[in-house]
Amino acid sequence: MKSAVLLLSLLAVFFGWTGAALAADAAVIDKADTAWLLISTALVMFMVPGLGIFYSGMARKKNVLSTIMHSFFILCLITVQWIIAGYTLSFGPDLSGFIGGLEFLGLDGVGVEPKGTVPHLLFMAFQGMFAAITVALITGAFAERIKFSAVVVFSILWAFIVYDPLCHWVWGGGWLQKLGVLDFAGGIVVHISSGVSALVAAIYVGRRRGWPRELMAPHNLTLTVIGMGILWFGWFGFNAGSALASDGIAVGAFVATNVSAAVGTLTWGFIEWAHRGKPTLLGAMSGAVAGLGSITPAAGFVSPSSAIAIGLVGGGLCYIAVTIMKPRLGYDDTLDVFGIHGIAGTWGTLATGLFASIGATGLFYGGPGLLMKQAIGAGVTIVLSAAGTLVILKAVDMTIGIRVAAEDEIQGLDITQHEESGYSL
Repeated sequence: MKSAVLLLSLLAVFFGWTGAALAADAAVIDKADTAWLLISTALVMFMVPGLGIFYSGMARKKNVLSTIMHSFFILCLITVQWIIAGYTLSFGPDLSGFIGGLEFLGLDGVGVEPKGTVPHLLFMAFQGMFAAITVALITGAFAERIKFSAVVVFSILWAFIVYDPLCHWVWGGGWLQKLGVLDFAGGIVVHISSGVSALVAAIYVGRRRGWPRELMAPHNLTLTVIGMGILWFGWFGFNAGSALASDGIAVGAFVATNVSAAVGTLTWGFIEWAHRGKPTLLGAMSGAVAGLGSITPAAGFVSPSSAIAIGLVGGGLCYIAVTIMKPRLGYDDTLDVFGIHGIAGTWGTLATGLFASIGATGLFYGGPGLLMKQAIGAGVTIVLSAAGTLVILKAVDMTIGIRVAAEDEIQGLDITQHEESGYSL
């Protein structure tokens, strides 16, 4: 009898130990990682209305509310689209490398079970904020002259046709990810896609009436600098949150983000000072966004010293694109989405192939193959974004129309599209 009891005890200890070992190997939720990603999700969400404020200050006062409305409404619109189908198309089980399956349709099967070290539902929410701000970025290209109804329809179609497939290719297990293309926080998925789409949209919709003959200066740079502060603050969640953990990678991305933004600001400011005689606040803010956009794809892969180089080149390239290239080519990208986000995202994607030294090896650290992969990722994104945007714009234009009437544009979109005024007092 005693032998039987001893045997049962040993078996209980053995199977208890085995179960504990198996549980240790299974994915578990880490409270620190979860807390950090909750904060990061809120930070990225805050960036979307912050973008609206940033954009609205650069618009004319008769269009201030309509410009904010684009970002605010898109945040809500894409949140619902993401829950219903966007998430599963982006992060559902891979189908031949091109799109996610429908297993997560309507968030079916997405709960608080672990996804890595955080709840699956939290991972979904974090990624959804990226989708929202990417669509909102595009609106800066055609601000002050587009129907609000066209913005709504365009945003939904663009999310389905461009963003969701591209997100799956790069982050959701698609063919670009399998190829080895790196995009830490959205240089490809967010900045190149929105920047190129913005350029196509600006050209398709056409110039604002009177541009460039009439002066169309920002009406309230105080609003813009408030929006810029929100964006810079939120970008820490955007980049450092993309580590999906509260760890050293997040810390490195956090520092690289701040360094590149600072260097981008200084670079634009000093170039403008030398080129035009005086540095401007608008230029400094543009340089900050250039530095932030440039470091986004590389943030978790590079050292602070490399972030300096990335911000320096990014600030210079974006200055050339906005102040020299845009006037010569004659397209009216109202708020310089392509000249800053498109150029910065492309440079940062390629720079990852040059400077990567943490978790990957770029050209300057003995890994020449990565640069080619990054170039492929950038090229494919440019083609998809340009072609998809053109098709969507044409479809919207043929059905409900895109551009407001001439008299509505002259009066301003705040009154004609929304029947309210930003400065009624």
